[in-house]
Amino acid sequence: MRLLYVVVLVMLLSACGNNAENTSTEPEVAKAQTTPQEDIEAKLEKMGITLPEASKPVANYVNAVRTGNLVFMAGKGPKMENGEYIKGKVGADLTEEEGYKAARRVGILQLAALKAEIGDLDKVKRIVKVLGMVNATPDFTNHPEVINGFSDFMVEVFGEKGKHARAAVGMGSLPRDIAVEIEMIVEVE
Repeated sequence: MRLLYVVVLVMLLSACGNNAENTSTEPEVAKAQTTPQEDIEAKLEKMGITLPEASKPVANYVNAVRTGNLVFMAGKGPKMENGEYIKGKVGADLTEEEGYKAARRVGILQLAALKAEIGDLDKVKRIVKVLGMVNATPDFTNHPEVINGFSDFMVEVFGEKGKHARAAVGMGSLPRDIAVEIEMIVEVE
């Protein structure tokens, strides 16, 4: 009789535990089903942005390396549609605003390279880390304001998922006198 009592008690406790689990997960499942996935490409189109073809690396490296759910993007410069780069030192040849626009352009190019790597920008879970390098005069100190062109663009495109950790630093020079070079790490599905 005592054994029967223990078995019934265990079954009752087990059933209560399962009901509690089901009750707690139902709202999460319903919420997940009602949240529409944002179409990043449609959003870019509404912004008037068409992603170019991802450029081929100019040396012995690749545009992206994926390890697990992280994609490490190689540094990119502000290459325009005509194939020319935005060049010069911010603080001498370029204003802070022109540097900002150059950094935003790099954001477009990084998304093109990321899309070539993962196939669909809707797979982006988070922009994790950004390193922004500004070709600047020694007395220029507004490097963060320049790299904001990239960061603001990522948040504009991805919302909260676009917010990232970041370093924005000045350089005495950058390859081929480009105004900025930016690399990033992205978490994907």
